[in-house]
Amino acid sequence: MMRLRRGARLLHSLGGVSVGGVDLINPFMTASGTAGHDVEFSPYMPLHKLGATTVKSLFHTAWEGNPAPRVHMASSGMMNAVGLQGPGVHTWIEESLPKLQDAGAVVIASIWGRTLSEYVSAATQLRAAGNRIAAIEVNLSCPNLEGRTGIIAHDDVLSAQIIAAVHAESPVPVWAKLSANTDRIVEIAQAVVAAGAQSLTVINTMVGLQIDVETGRPTLGNGGGGLSGPAIHPIAVRAVFDIRRTIPHVDIVGVGGIRSGSDAIEMMLAGANAVQVGTASFADPAATWRIAREAAVLAHRRGASQWSQIVSAAHAL
Repeated sequence: MMRLRRGARLLHSLGGVSVGGVDLINPFMTASGTAGHDVEFSPYMPLHKLGATTVKSLFHTAWEGNPAPRVHMASSGMMNAVGLQGPGVHTWIEESLPKLQDAGAVVIASIWGRTLSEYVSAATQLRAAGNRIAAIEVNLSCPNLEGRTGIIAHDDVLSAQIIAAVHAESPVPVWAKLSANTDRIVEIAQAVVAAGAQSLTVINTMVGLQIDVETGRPTLGNGGGGLSGPAIHPIAVRAVFDIRRTIPHVDIVGVGGIRSGSDAIEMMLAGANAVQVGTASFADPAATWRIAREAAVLAHRRGASQWSQIVSAAHAL
């Protein structure tokens, strides 16, 4: 407890960061899909003391998601096929956004679609939120995008078209969330940055399948799903590292299996300007705030007086 109190002081002393056109008081955010649509985590941690809250991805209309069961534990992680259930953009603006404002949270709104026009519809509707949101994170790892199965976003041309179209509709910065379910993540990153993405969120879950040996059936109601948690952390670190090496100037938000301050620092060393915490929140709803304080202690131990002294340091060796 004493260490975390010290971490809170050090977190403040390290100052803020600027990521993708957004000024944050620190580089720690919740990850989309794990923190709900508004203030579900407010009983467990001070949302106003986080860099930002990234809400669960929103469709242009209400969406029911996939059949149960939707989540299942996996070795070193979790499998999920929630299916992007949500209330739709209009309802979220009316019911959830005011709660986030009252909590003092910096809000990153995430959107998804199956077609280019659906992304545009969601972005157009978000204009009603104005500057009550800080940025739009465009989830480019959605199921059945333009008729494709799975959650593999491997089409750099289509990804760039989506980002360009959302950018044209958005009065706030646009971020692109990329999937590592491809060997072309660097090329996709280059394409979406050229199309107007001001930051990259790297990565989403990895495609997987888990079968119950007693029943012989998949553990998830939708069959396969996304693997998250510590098992994918090295994949996320590698993706961040490769993108940073190829695109030195781009802002990157690293996400994937971060469950400790050490994991967060590792992601920053690889090139992330900020991090998001996801699956760890299921076991510890205060994980993002805990990890922020742990990382501040480790950054201080490394002799850093600001976060920029940590970011991309692995590339200088």
